[in-house]
Amino acid sequence: MTLDIARIRKDFPILDQQVYNKPLVYLDSAASSQKTLSVLKKEEQLHLEYYGNIHRGAHFLADQATGEFEAVRDLVKDFIHAGSREEIIFTKGTTESINLVAFSFGEAFVKPGDEIIVSEMEHHANIVPWQLMAKRKGARIVKLPFTDDGRLEVEKLDALINEKTRLMAVAHVSNTLGTINPVGEIIAKAHAKEVKVLVDGAQAVKHLPVDVQALDADFYVFSAHKMYGPNGVGILYGKKELLDQMPPYQGGGEMISEVTFENTTFNEVPYKFEAGTPHITGVIAFGEAIRYLQKLGIDRIAAYENELLAYATQKMLEIPNLVIYGTQPEKSGVITFNIEGIHPFDLGTMLDKMGIAVRTGRLCADPVMDHYGVQATIRVSFAVYNTFDEIDQFIVALKKLVVMLG
Repeated sequence: MTLDIARIRKDFPILDQQVYNKPLVYLDSAASSQKTLSVLKKEEQLHLEYYGNIHRGAHFLADQATGEFEAVRDLVKDFIHAGSREEIIFTKGTTESINLVAFSFGEAFVKPGDEIIVSEMEHHANIVPWQLMAKRKGARIVKLPFTDDGRLEVEKLDALINEKTRLMAVAHVSNTLGTINPVGEIIAKAHAKEVKVLVDGAQAVKHLPVDVQALDADFYVFSAHKMYGPNGVGILYGKKELLDQMPPYQGGGEMISEVTFENTTFNEVPYKFEAGTPHITGVIAFGEAIRYLQKLGIDRIAAYENELLAYATQKMLEIPNLVIYGTQPEKSGVITFNIEGIHPFDLGTMLDKMGIAVRTGRLCADPVMDHYGVQATIRVSFAVYNTFDEIDQFIVALKKLVVMLG
């Protein structure tokens, strides 16, 4: 069964508008996707009908909110095929999930002289937390490079991993190059030498089927706002045997078992890592985003988005002096590019005036920019609500601006 894109677009009311008297073409979903109507309605329903603080309340509103909140934990568990609900931790987003692991895993398992391998194509959120941890613990960051066409040099892992290596951090899908990394192979290589792996799945979960048990990932992290859900909600999946050994990331309510001025004992996972009142509305509404993805089918979404990617890539390569960064055959939903002689910010600003929303700048990936020796780039990214007509509008605008600005 093919996807009815016209019907799908009705689930995203924000798309039906004009910007600067031009139809909006939203090509920035890698930064943040738009939210489904079902997500927005769920947020409203919660606040109008049964909002209450979860877990600790002894009243009807709290009970209903708690039930729906915890049901989403089960939903996430099934969505990524985790082994147990205790392995699903709610955070503020991918960034906090990585920081949590960097701090807590570092406290439990990293000592002076140890090494953390980080791929060269990572988002800053999967670099800086490891640097902070390494500085705190006296450890060292080791870079796994990528080739000019955007392929991670996995064959170098065997030489990089040694008796000092404690963990590797790698993106499932690069936010700049779109490369789908062979994380299963990477994890297998790491585990063969007893090294743990954190996978940043922020750009993968709405584009690809994810099975954390099949991958054998030790940690897998992602954000709701990149998969048609609310802002301020993230997921940390971690193997329970690791989470049990890691100390709390933050102290406060809910994460404790008993508190005295002499000592505190901590709650079991996942609650040990969920201090304070969480984003109750966001988590419950996130459930609607997951149900939406399940209804459409991740496989069908991936197939459609791959068609968009192939079509846009072909059309863009027809434009003289256009350079695409990341040309691996296994890509997902992202094209990062420049046009020689035109500053990307100028191009992005003018595209905006023509109603087309793109990303410009260094894309929170300075090492990638440095790899190619560029100061900035332009990125277009696709979601299930984009159309071939929108790509045509983008290409027409791009060709006009090449003449105007070139």
